[in-house]
Formats: sequence, C-alpha cells, structure tokens
Amino acid sequence: MTTTAVNEVENKVAIVTGAASGIGQATVELLHARGAKVVAEDLNPDVAHLARPGVATLVADISQDGSAEHAIALALERFGRLDILVNNAARIVYKPVVEMTRAEWEYVMTTNVTGAFLHAREAAKAMIPNKSGAIVNIASYASYFAFPTIAAYCASKGALAQLTRTLALELAEHGIRVNAIGAGDVVTNLLNDVFEDGPGFLAEHGKGVPIGRAAQPEEIAEIVAFLASDRASFIVGSVVMADGGYSVQIK
Repeated sequence: MTTTAVNEVENKVAIVTGAASGIGQATVELLHARGAKVVAEDLNPDVAHLARPGVATLVADISQDGSAEHAIALALERFGRLDILVNNAARIVYKPVVEMTRAEWEYVMTTNVTGAFLHAREAAKAMIPNKSGAIVNIASYASYFAFPTIAAYCASKGALAQLTRTLALELAEHGIRVNAIGAGDVVTNLLNDVFEDGPGFLAEHGKGVPIGRAAQPEEIAEIVAFLASDRASFIVGSVVMADGGYSVQIK
C-alpha cells in the first residue's frame, strides 16, 4: 500500500514503545518519514536497527520503574521536547484461566497496562507545560470482545481502553488529547512465542472478518499518525476501531 506523506507530524517529537517490529516499527518509520523526531523504545535490542538521524533508540522494559523517565529524558535531551506518545508494546499468553499462573497474568498486565500507565504519566508531565500533546494507545478489539485462552490479554486491553478515557478527561484541559486504536488482527510477531508461525496465524485468523483479511502494520500506523496530528484536533477519548468490520458483524 502506498500513500502520499502529508507531513502531518512535522517538527513534532514522539516516543513509540514496542518499536522493534510490527506496528511499532511501522509507526516509527511513518512518523519519521512525515517529519517527526522519534525515540524508538523496545525490550528487544534489535530496536537499534532503527537508529538514524532523527531516530534515537532505547532498550528498556517499559513495565519497570525508571524506563518511562529514561525515555522522556532521552526525547528531551536529543530533540528538546515531547509532543506524542504511542503506547504500543504488548505481550500475550495463551492459556485457559484455570491453567494460568499469577506470574503469567502479571507478565501481560504489567506491560500492556502498567507500562502504558507509567509512560503516559511521565509523558503528560513533559507535555503539560507546553499545553499541547497527543497520546495514542494501541488497544484491541479484545478491549470489547472476549476470546478463550487469552483472558489476561483481553483484561489488559479492556483496562487500556478505560485508561485512555480517564486520561482524556484529566488531560484535555492541558491541551493533550488521548485516544486509542481498537486494532483487530494485524500481521505482526505478537504470537511468535505461541505459534510456530505467528504472523501466518494472524493472517489466517484475519480472514474471518467482513473485509476478509488481516491488517498490515502500516495500516495501523496511518491511524496513529492521524490521531497524533492536529488534523484529529476534535477527537478526544475515543477508541477508533480498526478491525476489518469485526465489531459490527453479527454471527
């Protein structure tokens, strides 16, 4: 898919978590192509391959204390300000609830919810003095729909949707907009620890939605760029569904 860059985030500074691959990588590349400076953060050292003029990389576990502070400090040190935060990093565990350990539950929740909370909190502190900013959380159709064997993931994405709405109310008066994307199946590496071919599973599973296919990461990145830009100035506290029609079908 080809699109014409509109430089909608030109001269803005962004932090993208989970940036080493998938939606995160696509978002880093798109924001940078459209004029933003970006801090690309990931637990995976492979994130270093994104480093270039205008893109600083950071290896960190977003669920750990201090990682958010480090990311914001790097953005301010390298690029002088912070305008955009994209909370994209996520984990998943495939197990029925009765077989899931507390450690596995917390493995998902601490990244998908706590990591987003910590980064949003610290990003807001940097944005409030400027009276402007945008936070985009990568939620899921699992924010609203339940799927067997991924209870922790569903719970975390539901919590992320509510965190999005609450942050939107708290930060609107400071000129900071907070929104989320209810992503459906996207061909990424999210399930690589679960299936032999994680992207292949997601591509196949995506055929069950009305549009008949899964999304590519670049398609979600396009929505991120829009929500992060001034073109979305009246969108506040929304979960924008990008699920190929899954959430509007009745079966």
